[in-house]
Amino acid sequence: MDHSRLNVEELKGLKELRNRIDAANIPSSKLDETVNIATWNIRHWGQEKRRKCSLHYIAEILQQFDLIAVVELRRNISELNYVLNLLGEYWDVVFSDYISDRGGNKERIAYIYDTRAVQFTGMAAETDGPRKKNRTTGDYEPQLSWWRKPYMASFKAGSFDFVALSVHMQWGTLAGRKRELEGLAKWVKSYIKDEYHVDRDIILMGDFNITSYESDLYAAISKYGLKAPASLVSSSLGSNLAKNKRYDQILHHPAQTGSVFTDYGGILDFYKKDHKAILPYKNLTKVKFTYELSDHLPLWVQLKTDIAGEVLDQLIAKRMKRLGRTNN
Repeated sequence: MDHSRLNVEELKGLKELRNRIDAANIPSSKLDETVNIATWNIRHWGQEKRRKCSLHYIAEILQQFDLIAVVELRRNISELNYVLNLLGEYWDVVFSDYISDRGGNKERIAYIYDTRAVQFTGMAAETDGPRKKNRTTGDYEPQLSWWRKPYMASFKAGSFDFVALSVHMQWGTLAGRKRELEGLAKWVKSYIKDEYHVDRDIILMGDFNITSYESDLYAAISKYGLKAPASLVSSSLGSNLAKNKRYDQILHHPAQTGSVFTDYGGILDFYKKDHKAILPYKNLTKVKFTYELSDHLPLWVQLKTDIAGEVLDQLIAKRMKRLGRTNN
C-alpha cells in the first residue's frame, strides 16, 4: 500500500496503528481454507471530508480482513473509491443505494472484499418486509418497513457459499427498535426455509443498536434461533470505543452455518483510549477523532471455508432421504 503522501507525524501514527492491529491477534486467513470477515460502522463516511491520512488508516484496517460489511456509508463515495485504490487491484466493492429521507439518513451499506479470497456470486438486493394485499385498493402493502433496508449479497469462499445480510437498525425508540429486530428475525427464519434462495447459509452483520446480550433487544433478534458465535460472546468485546456496548453483531443460525465458525473472533481496538498517538493534530478532540476513523470498532470472526466433506455428507443424506421416500 502506497503511503508516500503521508508526512512524518502521520507515518508515526500509522506505525502506532499497526502496533494496535498486531495486538488484536487476528489470525491470517488461508486461501480456500479460512476467511476473516468483519463488520464496521465507519461514522458518517462520505458526509464530512476526512484527512487523507485517515483514509490511509481506514485502508490499513480494512486490509486485515477478506470481507468487510461497512455501514454508515453516505451518498458521496469518492473517499470509498480512494480507499479501494489504496487497497489495490484485487479489491472490489458492491454497495446499496441510499434513501434520502431522515429515516434512511442518506446511508448505504457496502461489502468490500478481497477477490483473491472471496468471490461475489451475483446476487445483491435490499430486503423488503412481508406484504399483504389491501382488499380495497388491490395494492400489496408492507407490513413492516425498516428505517434503513437490510442489504444482502451472495459470496463464495473456498467451498463455502453464503449470503451476507447487513443492517443498520434504527436508534429511535426502544419499542421501534425491538419491532425492527423481531421483524428481521422472522424474515430470516422464513428466508432459510425456502430452498430456492441462492443460499440458505446466511450470516447477519452490522449495527443492530443492541446494548447487551441480556437486553430485550438481543432477545428480539434471537427469537427465532439467531445467535452470536461463541468466539464473540465474551463481555470484553463491545464494539463502541469504551467496549461496553454490543451495538455491532455477527449472527447466524447454528443449524445452517454453525460448523463454519472457528474459535477465532474479536474486535480490532484502534483506539486504545488514546487517539492522539494515531492522529497527532492539535485541537483534535475524541469526538472529532470519531469523524476521522469512527466511534465503532471493527468486529470480526474467522470462518472455515474448506467444507467439501460436509457438502458431500449433506448430498448423501438428501439422496438417502429421497430413496427412503421412494421405497415407501
